[in-house]
Amino acid sequence: MTSRKIIIDTDPGQDDAVAILLALASPEEVELLGITCVAGNVPLSYTTKNARIICELAGKTDVLVYAGCDAPLARKLVTAEHVHGRTGLDGPDLPDPHMPLAEGHAVDFLIETLRSHPAGSVTLCPIGPLTNIATAFKKAPDIIEKVQEIVLMGGAYFQVGNITPAAEFNIYVDPEAAGIVFAAGVPIVVMPLDVTHQVLVTRARNDAIRGLGTPVGTAVAQMTDFFERYDREKYGSDGAPLHDPCVIAYLIRPELFSGRHINVEIETASELTLGMTVADWWRVTDRPANATFMGSVDADGFFDLLTERLARL
Repeated sequence: MTSRKIIIDTDPGQDDAVAILLALASPEEVELLGITCVAGNVPLSYTTKNARIICELAGKTDVLVYAGCDAPLARKLVTAEHVHGRTGLDGPDLPDPHMPLAEGHAVDFLIETLRSHPAGSVTLCPIGPLTNIATAFKKAPDIIEKVQEIVLMGGAYFQVGNITPAAEFNIYVDPEAAGIVFAAGVPIVVMPLDVTHQVLVTRARNDAIRGLGTPVGTAVAQMTDFFERYDREKYGSDGAPLHDPCVIAYLIRPELFSGRHINVEIETASELTLGMTVADWWRVTDRPANATFMGSVDADGFFDLLTERLARL
């Protein structure tokens, strides 16, 4: 099996951190070309720091980590410290990183990397706001054909919203960027809240990760211990959803997920529903399908995969 070349675009965030760890532990399936950071869960100064902290935690200090856009295309930045804490990685006590940021801007890295690869050969994995990806597509539209697929975490249909009544956080932060990406004509796979809210870190699942007895296992368990407090209170759930690792899990075990190829549009004008992913799940319009919108996941299979891979680090 040939590993898929990927770029992770991220705003870590504890769940982003777990997604990065899952990718780093799975070289047979994914070849990580680099990590591009964007402002989202916390400001860019923290997201770039957090990505490097996680790479060092995994012992992967040769990963290229780039700083990208520090604000949405047309709006003031909205962050989520109320969920992730002041640093975005609240929970474990992890040291500051020693590895430097890669030189240059994340958008330029995206453009140069895609241009250097054959058409349809690089998968983009955005797990934060889509500002970097949209900026790259606007600046260099010739790179769009180089993208094999975009597999992203964002949006919702049945679960509707988590930052407003109508919108999921990643899309809401930069709806204009999301609109550009969804209209680009690239094959898109969406991991919405409808799926990620099925992937709950229950006590037993977190104990299994903690029981690995490694620095990675301990840190991941402490991260979910921290941010599950918010979701337990908000949703009354049995644990915190691990949103972003669903993207990487799909690349490794796509059979864990199922969904529909449908039309998805992004609301950018309405004050009431700004950032809503208007997903034509029931195919009631004649708008052409532009995304595979996932609806269900084998949660036990997901956590079996995650625990097994984290044990490698």
